[in-house]
Amino acid sequence: MSTQEIKFSGFGGQGIIRCALITGKALALYDDKFATMTQSFGPEARGSACSAQLVVSDERVLYPYITQPGTLLALSQEAYDKYYGELPDGGTLIVEQELVKLRREHPNLRVLRVPATRIAEELGNRLFTNLVALGFLAAVTGVVTADAMKKALPGLVPDRFLKINIKAFDRGFELGLQMAGQGNAGGAA
Repeated sequence: MSTQEIKFSGFGGQGIIRCALITGKALALYDDKFATMTQSFGPEARGSACSAQLVVSDERVLYPYITQPGTLLALSQEAYDKYYGELPDGGTLIVEQELVKLRREHPNLRVLRVPATRIAEELGNRLFTNLVALGFLAAVTGVVTADAMKKALPGLVPDRFLKINIKAFDRGFELGLQMAGQGNAGGAA
């Protein structure tokens, strides 16, 4: 694996920071990797731009900030508009298909659209959107195992919602495996 850089983005209230915390904990505690996480968000509690960056490596991370994300998860239009230009050729762009309209073709990127909000609503609450997206990201990137992600959830999601969060993760993971198997890449997916 060497080093991978992932940017999680959306708006405050979508659980973007929690996505990076869960993934970082899963990698560091359960997948025997090294990870650092940084975050940025607007002064408003909800609705403002929000991002978290994760550097993942097989070796100690010497510089904790991302220099160029290889993967971008964008759960809002503003996040997509602001960050997609940071991806290099061959990078992976994962967008929430009902909240993000692609502004142009991306022939040099692997573009994947996930209906995370719709799946979360089917499970009973759109608050689970981030776990659906995390499952999807884990499946299509292979950066972290599903088992490690589920082990990382206790303490980072409320105990009373642990089972439904695992179910949301599993739904996203299953969809991601299906999409990865179809070889969905490039363009306006």
